[in-house]
Amino acid sequence: MLNNDQLAEKLAQSPSPNRLTPEYIDSRIGVPSFFRASETLTICVLKSVNGFEVVGKSACADPANYDQAIGERVAFDDAKRQIWQLEGYLLRQTLHLQEQAV
Repeated sequence: MLNNDQLAEKLAQSPSPNRLTPEYIDSRIGVPSFFRASETLTICVLKSVNGFEVVGKSACADPANYDQAIGERVAFDDAKRQIWQLEGYLLRQTLHLQEQAV
């Protein structure tokens, strides 16, 4: 799996400028809110800059293993992947509309 630096390098080599970058995705994210929903479940609500919200989650099997920092990180990453997916759809739709206008 690529780390962020490797991903940025690969993206910079892409033949088309029509792409999402980690920096762009980060710019779409507002302040996260975290909640401990149960002994093992952490919830992250990410509000995008346009106001749309997604929910990420993480859970551990044994409450004895619960770590707030890890739970928040995993839940945040889960929510961020959803933002990335939504932004990917939006980019594809924008490209489609541009293609139709030609």
